[in-house]
Amino acid sequence: MKTVSILVPERAVPAAVVDPQYMFSAINMFLENMDLEPAFKVQLVGLQKEVMVNHGLVSFHPDTLLDEVTSTDLIIIPAISGDIKEAIALNQAFYPWISAQYLKGAEVASLCIGAFLLASTGLLNGKTCSTHWLHAPTFKEMFPEVKLVDNRIISEQNGLYSSGGANAYWNLLLYLVEKHTHREMAIMASKFFLLDIERNSQLPFALFKGQKNHGDDLILAIQEYLEKYFDQKFSVEELAERFGIGRRTLERRFKKATSNSLIEYTQRVKIEAAKLQLESGQKQVNEVMYAVGYSDPKAFRDVFKKYVDMSPVDYRYRFNRI
Repeated sequence: MKTVSILVPERAVPAAVVDPQYMFSAINMFLENMDLEPAFKVQLVGLQKEVMVNHGLVSFHPDTLLDEVTSTDLIIIPAISGDIKEAIALNQAFYPWISAQYLKGAEVASLCIGAFLLASTGLLNGKTCSTHWLHAPTFKEMFPEVKLVDNRIISEQNGLYSSGGANAYWNLLLYLVEKHTHREMAIMASKFFLLDIERNSQLPFALFKGQKNHGDDLILAIQEYLEKYFDQKFSVEELAERFGIGRRTLERRFKKATSNSLIEYTQRVKIEAAKLQLESGQKQVNEVMYAVGYSDPKAFRDVFKKYVDMSPVDYRYRFNRI
């Protein structure tokens, strides 16, 4: 039987504590109904006997305190809410314990922006990690040593797991169930909880909002220009000349400020505009393609697929019901 320790950090998102407990407890119920032994011992672990979250509206009473847990097999770090830096500071006591348990052989899984707490341990340095797409720029800034793969629903490396945004953590929980029991049990859980077991990308749900708190006024002006005239085509040379800056300097400063090359940024802006038109209007895919400045259907389809992980046709079908 695997011991699953679900942490109850300060500023925890209540559902991200309750849902893992529900998932692993449900697996035990399924097994017991089949006259099999339970697979998991599930416990809530906190720094104190009562943890108030959600502005005091929810109170958790952990099963055990952190210093009482000498060993565990799987640690779940829930998502957090509010100011991220404050939440990291409030939960510092967890980090040495998580690292020590990992060195003893425990696996560690973060849910959504619980990745910020996992990254604070230093265990993710040089490794891949996923988190909510909305917080990707902040994560990259705070933890440059971590290889963020913010397009993924699940990231796994050396016993460290992380999930993408919000409800994506259900897919990570299914993944862990399959790993520690078997495929049939994960399928049963997916049916019980009505989950898409094969979902592997959060790109269809992501909104692109360029990094703009970099303090470079010239680059900010170029970003706003690209976003205003997304339906037009610009070469790097044309932009450099328009804004009175050398091409190489422009490319270097733009990449440093936004974490995107000019070409990548322009593509992302166009595709974001295309997504909005596919969602809200009655235009066909070709009409949208021309409206955002593309004339080659294959090129448009390839770039759309790169940033959304599905074709424009499939995207329109999923999100447009007009």
